[in-house]
Amino acid sequence: MAAQKGKDLLLKIDDGTGAFVTVAGLRSRQLRFNAETVDITHAESVGRWRELLDGAGVKRASVAGSGLFRDAASDALMRQIFFDGAVRDFQVILPDFGVIEGPFQVTALEFAGNHNGEVTYDLALESAGAVGFEAA
Repeated sequence: MAAQKGKDLLLKIDDGTGAFVTVAGLRSRQLRFNAETVDITHAESVGRWRELLDGAGVKRASVAGSGLFRDAASDALMRQIFFDGAVRDFQVILPDFGVIEGPFQVTALEFAGNHNGEVTYDLALESAGAVGFEAA
């Protein structure tokens, strides 16, 4: 994969009609995948090395972003689903890699502003079910 522009990594949200709209104003985006391990080490483990159970444990995806508050339709949608505690489908588009899609819940939504600057926001999403991947 060749070098990519950070602005091409997109976060999109299902607007309730099945169409995905880009979350407005984001300047930075981050996607993390994590998997918990299940330790099955026992007294007879070879060389006392830790052993892990294959295919076990909980997987999750986390998305974080920050940007400018633009008061766009996607801003209002994010605020509403946060206050509703709703789970919505999101897409994370990674150029030349693929699309990650699945249900996420907005777990943090923060707004900030300096006296002589713009209003910014930070958000955090956590996967709330199976997340799919489609290669580019």
